[in-house]
Parts: sequence; C-alpha cells; structure tokens
Amino acid sequence: MTTIYGINNCDKVKKALAWLKEHHHSVSFYDFKKQPLTTALLTEFISLSSWDALLNKRSTTYRNLPQDIKDNLTGDVAFKAVLAQPTLLKRPLLHHKGQLYLGFKEKDYQELFN
Repeated sequence: MTTIYGINNCDKVKKALAWLKEHHHSVSFYDFKKQPLTTALLTEFISLSSWDALLNKRSTTYRNLPQDIKDNLTGDVAFKAVLAQPTLLKRPLLHHKGQLYLGFKEKDYQELFN
C-alpha cells in the first residue's frame, strides 16, 4: 500500500493527493494533525532517509525552534524534536514500494508511477 504522510492544509500535500487521484492511484493519507507520529514510524523514516533530507529547514516550525536545538538537530535531539513537532518533516512524505520520497514534483511522480 502506498501512503502519503503530511498535514491536510499543506499545499504540496494537496497537490500530491490531487495528482494521485487524477491519475487513479490509490493511496492512504496519514495526517500528522489527526494521527500522532509514532516512534516506530519515525524510526522507519530515518532508516529510509537521512535527517538532512527529512528536515524542512524552511518551515515556520523550524524557524521557531530555539537556537540550541537548531544547532544540534541530529540523532536524539532531532528525533525528540520531530516527534514533538512532526511539521519539522518535509512534506509530503510518500512511502511507495519500500522507498520514501520527499516533496512533490509532478515530473517525479509521473516517473515513479509509470
């Protein structure tokens, strides 16, 4: 099963979901605002990617973090920060065929689903 992780009011998530629906691809949507990000799920994301790729350093959530956390946003510090504030993750996160794809670009989705 293909799953998209994100938040419902994110423009990129909306675009990804609309593209998938328009192209008749069945996906499950996991909304971090309605379903908590679990330790197991975050551990899986990390196993499929890296903190550098996963963290959305342009987000308001990131900009509002205390500087001491921003300066040490790896390992346990990053793990705890993201569990507390899942909007630190880039969106959408697409889990498809055992791989994790970050963000939405129509061209990438066309290649991935063809």
